[in-house]
Amino acid sequence: MCGICGFISKKNITMDDLTRMNDTMYHRGPDDSGQEIYVMKHGWSIGLAQRRLAIQDLTQAGHQPMHSPDRRLTVVFNGEIYNFNELKKELSDFTFMSSCDTEVIIAAYLKWGLECVEHFNGMFAIAIYDRDTETLHLLRDRIGKKPLYYAYIDREIIFGSELKPIMSFPGFGDPINKRIVPRYLTTQYINAPDTIFEHVYKLEPGCTLTYHNGEISVTRYWDIVEKYHIGSADQVKSYKEAKETLKHLLTESVRRRMIADVPLGTFLSGGYDSSLITALAQSISNEPVATFSIGFNEEKWNEAPYAKAVADHLGTNHTEYYIDEDEMLKQVKSISTYYDEPFADPSEIATMLVSALASTKVTVALSGDGGDEFYCGYNVYEYVRKASMLDPVGAAAHGVLGTGVGAMLGLESRMPVKVRAISQNRNIETKTQFTNSSYKELARKMVLPGEYSSCDYDFESKYGVDNWQIRRMLLDMETYLPGDILAKVDRASMKYSLETRCPILDQDVMEYSFRIPHNYKYHHGDKKHILKDIAYDYIPRELLDRPKQGFGVPIDKWLRGPLKAQLMDYSNREYLMKQGIFDPDPVYEMIRGYLQTGDLGPATGGNLSKICWSFLQFQEWYHLYMEK
Repeated sequence: MCGICGFISKKNITMDDLTRMNDTMYHRGPDDSGQEIYVMKHGWSIGLAQRRLAIQDLTQAGHQPMHSPDRRLTVVFNGEIYNFNELKKELSDFTFMSSCDTEVIIAAYLKWGLECVEHFNGMFAIAIYDRDTETLHLLRDRIGKKPLYYAYIDREIIFGSELKPIMSFPGFGDPINKRIVPRYLTTQYINAPDTIFEHVYKLEPGCTLTYHNGEISVTRYWDIVEKYHIGSADQVKSYKEAKETLKHLLTESVRRRMIADVPLGTFLSGGYDSSLITALAQSISNEPVATFSIGFNEEKWNEAPYAKAVADHLGTNHTEYYIDEDEMLKQVKSISTYYDEPFADPSEIATMLVSALASTKVTVALSGDGGDEFYCGYNVYEYVRKASMLDPVGAAAHGVLGTGVGAMLGLESRMPVKVRAISQNRNIETKTQFTNSSYKELARKMVLPGEYSSCDYDFESKYGVDNWQIRRMLLDMETYLPGDILAKVDRASMKYSLETRCPILDQDVMEYSFRIPHNYKYHHGDKKHILKDIAYDYIPRELLDRPKQGFGVPIDKWLRGPLKAQLMDYSNREYLMKQGIFDPDPVYEMIRGYLQTGDLGPATGGNLSKICWSFLQFQEWYHLYMEK
């Protein structure tokens, strides 16, 4: 795993400039660095750079930028191509000079062109420069495990694994993308293709970008909706077959991800997904697998005893570390530095802490990410099922109370929050999204008047699925998983130069999951049923069966305590007027009201700590990067 960056520009960009861009990602690749600039036609030049975290072939043979033998192609690459050894056999006419997967990318492009991406099983962000056509290609993996940003301004392109190298490009001064601020305040992340800047984008998962003669085009080579419909049209008829095949695919996925020339371990929370991945890894390994978990002195957050029980049963080489509140608060100070744009999912703190622990002993860690989205694990999927059953009643209530005299008298607004959410849920494009309407209204009021994106994702009808659970799972696969979960894990682990690999997000596993009937995943109220059943083959049920427990952060306590002064400073009217993003009076009054009472009032039933935390993280980011 590494960091890449580069540009095509008519500006006089020096090697020192490119090196500075590259070195903003030192944490992503402390083992080696490379940067090169080449002259193109008509006054253009291209620069390519990489920071390397050596995983395969630790010698200089893996140095990047890497060239084809005839120097027609130059590649910089972040990630892993897990099937590179199999591809080498298909590409036997190419003379390989290394044992790393980067060289396989070059050979594959020479044989298949841009269609080479369809042959790669892995996580990747790749830049390929083809001198014959003076064309730059950017490629991102299917589910968005590896980040890839690009700026397209005045026919120039700048790209990077993070925003930092783009922000460090000489003369960069793109305005804030104010349009997405209300959605960020409600979701706590910024989803692709948007970023915090107006003309900077995330290349969406499963897409390639081609830049030629100052023009760009984006093509999707892997689409979740298409793969779902292909898979669901060919569903497995037997539960036994589904379980055996999924177990085999997961085992092979773990096996592929255990190939490394550096120490490897697993994150182990004691939940189903991480425990299953650890069990499979231990079944493959000839020695105890290194496992890592963090504990908290607050019993309601602490899963460490469960993780240790699983580790003891499997016989892993387990390391746990108990964290106090001061250590968590120290991580808060580094969020903006390593996340590049506003990001406010509090579980990033735990992810950084377990990554810090694992990085003391290993360079690669396997995780259980993806299990909830692909196998119906989140509690929200239960809420969605119940809402779908109540939808006809909600429609009737809305027809009586939400229109005509009822609307004039405000009768619908007097309903209990959960009842009102069902009644007002009339938009076919957002049926499975239940953010408190008062919360969304508040987020919009916090920003200055203008054109803003919806706080919801208004495209659910494209899934063509009647089952609300499946629809919401597909939505999460496209938005929450890459935009929040995978971004969180990437930045948290790379802060400590640690590579994370996700076996459940293997291409074969993902595509097979769509062939598994939904009632094998959600079975009589049992979420993630088939994954649990596989886990029970390795771990006693009593060590795993307990309510789903997410990581809790005492945000409310912090905002009213050690972070109160910052929150008040950032919501000061004069500061907000100068900043020109937030509406000073509503924000000032909301923050002061929160610090006094903490909620939106009895009619709305929503605590303000989440939106205040999102606001604080935005302001921390702004202070760090925009007030230099």
